[in-house]
Parts: sequence; structure tokens; C-alpha cells
Amino acid sequence: MNILLIMPNAKIHAIRIKDFTMSFREAPLTMTTLAALTPDDINANIRIIDESVEKVDFEKITNVDLVGISAMTGTSIRAYQIAKIFRNKSIPVVLGGVHVSINPEEAEQHADVIVTGFAEKSWPKLLGDFKNGQMKKRYDQDCVIDLVGLPIPRRDLQKKFAYMSPNTVSFTRGCSNTCAFCTVPIFYKGYYKRPIEEVIREIHTIKSNRFVVDDVNLLEDREYSLKLLKALAPLKKIWGGLATIKIVQDKEMMYWLEKSGCRYLLVGFETFSDDSLNAITKTFNKSSNYKEAMKIFHDHGVMIQGCFIFGFDTDDKFIFEKTVERVNEIKVDIPRYAIYTPYPGTPLFKELWEQKRILTTNWSLYDTQHVVFQPKLMTPGELYQGFRMAYRETFTIKSILDRTLPSLSLGSRFPIAFLGNLAYNIYINRINKEPLPNFSGEKVDFTKEDFNFN
Repeated sequence: MNILLIMPNAKIHAIRIKDFTMSFREAPLTMTTLAALTPDDINANIRIIDESVEKVDFEKITNVDLVGISAMTGTSIRAYQIAKIFRNKSIPVVLGGVHVSINPEEAEQHADVIVTGFAEKSWPKLLGDFKNGQMKKRYDQDCVIDLVGLPIPRRDLQKKFAYMSPNTVSFTRGCSNTCAFCTVPIFYKGYYKRPIEEVIREIHTIKSNRFVVDDVNLLEDREYSLKLLKALAPLKKIWGGLATIKIVQDKEMMYWLEKSGCRYLLVGFETFSDDSLNAITKTFNKSSNYKEAMKIFHDHGVMIQGCFIFGFDTDDKFIFEKTVERVNEIKVDIPRYAIYTPYPGTPLFKELWEQKRILTTNWSLYDTQHVVFQPKLMTPGELYQGFRMAYRETFTIKSILDRTLPSLSLGSRFPIAFLGNLAYNIYINRINKEPLPNFSGEKVDFTKEDFNFN
């Protein structure tokens, strides 16, 4: 059986030199995990294509028995386009992923089969049914799962040299927080942890000295986290992941975080406005604590990619200047900006839909880089141009050096921080070349002075 697994182009930040592409993100686990879940008795030849790092003419692919496509909201329209290519050739297509689980009725129109929820049980069952000529139209699996005995992802099938972080590991699933804009509480019903001994066994199979954890909130369970960090420490590996700012309040956690080899964390600061934090139910973030939190992270040798969002209902067009100023002040190693995005299925989408503030349901624009709703205290054009202006001002060479030079004393953190900033400098050049969207004729060709940047 020839199986083709596809991740549609997510327009990930990447280095592109002629035919060579290297994504700035970690290698995704979805398709390598599906490959690992494929039963041996299926006797399958599996090919994985991540369209973000590999140009492929799908029209020319014919020797395939079954196609599986995973769709996020921002890639769903492209997923439907790819599905149509293969269905026109009478090759059955299976659609899965977060967007499919949230919008199954929509996805059913573009596939022979859809899979909702997790795939640990449904994918092997689907393949068995397909082999026996009994494949159903839909496979649903509850997002409550025992993470014991998961197979090791088939990293050998992912494209080599295509990711800055090729070795991705997962320890947990879900998040106990309920931020209004996030799809995780919608898709994952609870917070689940893999057995620590199985995690360590998997890491031993990774030859590299570095790996990255893609869990959305790795250190949520204190007891589990401390045991895990202590088990990681003897491995002498360097790793990074995602966490909330809450962990800086725990001295023992920070001690073992450093001892375990953690050198990088992505942290969602979101905003310097406590009113906005309260509105999205992220009350455990306090903007007055951000500077001290950054100091604690740096004192433990941890570099931070700090995420900030523009477009909250309390944001006006002066938020961009204020955010850039504070980001530089507290020395965020690698800032990342996003536009507030009401993903379908979230409380935010429901609220804005009822208020008639959703401007489009063109899902390809739901990537946190485009304006898809009517802001409250500024126009869509002001939000979009302010977002681009903030990126430009944050990633000037002067700003990059001001934020990263203090980390010279921490050795390995400086080159990672400096190169990460340069990577965003490349990204900014790309988005600045994109045509400006037309917001109902609104003037969007703003200048720096329109936003009071110094």
C-alpha cells in the first residue's frame, strides 16, 4: 500500500535559497507520528510531504493508494485544493487535523473520509478498513487519551536539513488554561502526560545533542514537571519548549529547568495591558512582573521568545509604539508579534460573530498575520500597518544588538538569540514586499510618523 501524508503550506518563516528551504520552526510531529501508528501488517510504503519546506507538483503524483492531509485553519483551504487534485484522479483522500475536528461538516465536503480528534486508535482502524475495502466516511476519536505506549515518530521519513530544529519530542498534550482566543481548550479536553520513562527512552534514540518540545504548556503539572526535569538532567542535552510565565515564581522549578539543559522557552506575554489580559482570561500574567520574569529567565541561562498580540479591544493605534518600547526595555531575546485572530470554535470567534465584527471567513487569512475582524479602537488598516511597523522597528540592527548583547556573558544563548533576530529581519523584508490588503478602500499606506514611533 502506497500512502502519501501531506501537510499543506503554512507559510512558515524560512531561509530560501533557490531550491533549498530550511524552516525556522521545529519539525512537525503530526505526519511522522501517523507513519509510526501505521500497523506493520498494512505493509505500507509511506511518503511524507511538508509543503512548507518542499515544492511538489501534486498533479504529477499518481502511484498512491491513499492520501492523508492534516489541516489547521490557516492551511485548510490549501488542504481542500490538494484534496481535489487527488480526488479528481480517483485516489481516496482522508482529511484530519484541528480544523477538521472543529469544522467537520465543512471538511466532509472536500474529502472521502474525515478523522476528528486524536488518531492513535482511529488511524490504524481506518487503514485496516481500507485494506479490507470497508473504509467509512468518518472516524471520530475522543480527545481523552492514555499516552502510555506511544510509538516513536518516524523521523527518518521527514525531509533532511529542512528544519532548524529537526528533533521534536512531545511530553504532554493539552492545557488547563482557557485563554479566549486559543483552540487548544476546544480541541484538547484536559491535560495529559506521557510516562517519564518512555519520554527518556525516546530521547535516547535521538543522536543529536539538541531537541525541542512542541507541547503548548509543558510545565503545567508541577510534580510531573520536576520529575521530568530531574530525569532529563543526566542526559546532558540542550532543549527548548513552551511554557507560561508562572514558572518563574517557582525557584525549585527554575533550578531544575536550568540543570535539565533548557536554554530556550517560548512564552506568551500577549500584551502589556492588564485589562486585555483579564479580558482573555489570562489573569496569571501580570505585565508589571514581565521585567523581573525576564531577569529570572536570563539568570538561569534561558533565552526567551516572547509572543505579543495586537488588536485587543483595549488597543488603540498607540499600542504598537508602547509595545516595542517595553519589549526593548525588558530585553525580550526574540520578540514575536501576532494579530489577534478569532479562530473558529473559540469563545472569541463566537463573541465577534455575534457582534458582526468578523470581516471574512477566508480561512487562509487566519494565520495571525492578517486582520480578519473589525478592531474596536482602530481601523483594520491601522491594525495591519501598526503590526508591520512594530516588526520593522523591533528588528532594526540597533534594537537587535540592544536586546541580545547583554546575553554575551551567557555564552551559547547569544548566537541563538542574535540569529533568531536576524531570521525575523528576513521575514520582515518578505512581508514588506507583499501587497497591502484593501480594507474597503481604506488608506493603508501609513508612515512611521502615523504611529508616533521615535
